Amino acid sequence: MKALLALENGFTLEGSSFTGEFETGGEVIFNTGMTGYQEILTDPSYCGQLVCLTYPLIGNYGITAEDMESDGIHMRALLVKECCKEPSNWRSVMSLPEFMKSRNVPGMEGLDTRALTIVLREHGSMRGMISTKDLNPESLVAKARALPSMEGQNLVPYVAPKGPYIWHNGAPKPVTAQADGRLPFVSGETPRAVRLLVYDFGIKWNIIRELIRCGFAPVMVPPDFPAEAARASGAQAVFLSNGPGDPATLTDVIANVRELMKTFPMAGICLGHQLIGLALGGTTRKMKFGHHGCNHPVKDLATGHVEISSQNHGFCVVIDGCEHIETTHVNLNDGTLEGLYCPDRRVMSVQYHPEAAAGPHDSHYLFGRFHKMISDNLAD
Repeated sequence: MKALLALENGFTLEGSSFTGEFETGGEVIFNTGMTGYQEILTDPSYCGQLVCLTYPLIGNYGITAEDMESDGIHMRALLVKECCKEPSNWRSVMSLPEFMKSRNVPGMEGLDTRALTIVLREHGSMRGMISTKDLNPESLVAKARALPSMEGQNLVPYVAPKGPYIWHNGAPKPVTAQADGRLPFVSGETPRAVRLLVYDFGIKWNIIRELIRCGFAPVMVPPDFPAEAARASGAQAVFLSNGPGDPATLTDVIANVRELMKTFPMAGICLGHQLIGLALGGTTRKMKFGHHGCNHPVKDLATGHVEISSQNHGFCVVIDGCEHIETTHVNLNDGTLEGLYCPDRRVMSVQYHPEAAAGPHDSHYLFGRFHKMISDNLAD
């Protein structure tokens, strides 16, 4: 089935659908990962975006139950050069087209993904439309230009939970607070695990698994979980997850994070890092085409080590003039801030995804570093 892609600057590409009829739009970005398409599909941080994968063959190892990072697909569409319809993998339970059709998410193939990536690198991420119904370039470009920009969009409500939950038998399990407000911090791996309140803005499940592995007993809560409820919950620390959209739109959340810092040691990843930066007096800005992939070099300034990281963000934190914040990590491709530490507030965060799903494991140490910061604080 023939399909057309149109960007707001007038650039168009022809291709075909591997999921049936569709017409949808959003911000078009590219991801440079060679593997991990299932983790990308199920990463809530891609909400509102059409994702172009630069690797030419996608879907060859199918879909596996173990590689889910949430309970669904959150991107608007997947754009590929070639989609494999007959995967070869003993763990596979279905093909990529079957998975996407089951979740009603469009997939487009036959695209010149190299040409699309070059346009996005030169001109920046843009609004775009794809359609099997409207194959008129001028009409589809006009529809792309009518879409809202990613700047100013609060997309967290589309992916965040409605209530608290714990991780039980490999899946989320809803829980309720006791009459006094305490939450059931449960961990089956570490007898004296640190009770951690995790603000879920669209968390990837492997983040939860890594927190448990490193000695935390996490309870995940919605973005609007107030600071007073956090204090009553019995938590010893707070963690802010990844998530989609423009961080500057989350003004109520930023105010709550600032209040939480008065009581709890805190860490954040990706959107959580951006919210911490804003709460500490920094700013955020939209990047030209963002960082999306699992091959981004980051330097840890404390050790001098360079790690290859998994990243997915279109905004970055700027802390110029914030004398109380230390830069801990920088991106070696463009020099942007990748990590910060505020000793006065016992706060640390990184812009990238140390849980590495998908991606290299170079950054796993960060969960241990956060655990040590909390343990040292509790021992004081």
